[in-house]
Amino acid sequence: MIGKTIAHYKILEKLGEGGMGVVYKAEDTKLQRMVALKFLPLEVAGDDELRQRFINEARTASALNHPNICTIYSVEDGEQPFIAMEFVEGKELRELIIRNSQFSIDNCLTYATQIAAGLQAAHKKGIVHRDIKPANIMVTDDGLVKVMDFGLAKMKGQPALTKTGSTIGTIAYMSPEQARNEEVDHRSDIFSFGAVLYELCSGRQPFAGHYEAATLYSVVHEEPELLPESVPAELQRIVFKCLEKEVNNRYQSSAELLADLRQITKASARDRVISESSHLPQVQNHRKVLFAGAVLGIVILAAIWYSFFSSGKGQLPPERKMLVVLPFENLGPPEQAYFAAGMTEEITSRLA
Repeated sequence: MIGKTIAHYKILEKLGEGGMGVVYKAEDTKLQRMVALKFLPLEVAGDDELRQRFINEARTASALNHPNICTIYSVEDGEQPFIAMEFVEGKELRELIIRNSQFSIDNCLTYATQIAAGLQAAHKKGIVHRDIKPANIMVTDDGLVKVMDFGLAKMKGQPALTKTGSTIGTIAYMSPEQARNEEVDHRSDIFSFGAVLYELCSGRQPFAGHYEAATLYSVVHEEPELLPESVPAELQRIVFKCLEKEVNNRYQSSAELLADLRQITKASARDRVISESSHLPQVQNHRKVLFAGAVLGIVILAAIWYSFFSSGKGQLPPERKMLVVLPFENLGPPEQAYFAAGMTEEITSRLA
């Protein structure tokens, strides 16, 4: 494929491969921009259900226009169907998790808020993604999150494309109702989002077994382990509310979830500013101590000077002026200005 030109796309390199397609980087020779082309593999192109699901991905995602969702440009339904989409230069969130093991709280909130914003945009359009997981989320080099791969998405009112009795999705991230092959709605995406957020905060999946059946059992029946103590209590509350087994106990909308994430992000930023500025009062108090010490030293010096000359042991020079040397380098600009403007003159006038 590399080096070939299909339609007006020149294929440059292979980017990746999954169960629902092979993705290549290509040049759009008409618009002179980089795009990603996702091809349905030839060996499954004859499967009517997979073919229809592939086309459904393009139609579903093309209904969305949001900075946190990959943009679909066009779809070609030929001998080997392909989708032309936005080329996202970055890394899968899965790769970043493996590399970092555990993100800082700020990074967790940054990524989580963008993913939730993308989900809210999809849910407002009546679209349920049904396969939210780190491998379907890209992060650009600038930190922008893109929700990808709507191949399993279902739009409200659309007929089901999945065969009766089959379970779709990725087991470790699917909701309990999805694992039981029940009808799902947007709250299933919220559960999957909670699994991703749990992994961001801890570096491990909330539900994991040595084999698929064990993982499936864990999703339906078991509670995940507690998150590290370093994760703020409010963020832990958000994670475990998303991961409620009973759908009515979860967040009932991605808008509600997004609002809580933004609130804790603001609180985290505010706490950081307070922490960074907490040393300022100490600096100001230190300056006050220096100021008071300097004043006391001047008063004592003036008293000794006055006592010396008033006793007749000394004689003021005719101009009756005194030069006072202060440790200005230890004082701030306000104190320096104060001394320079008035203190010396005041003491001199009193001695006169």
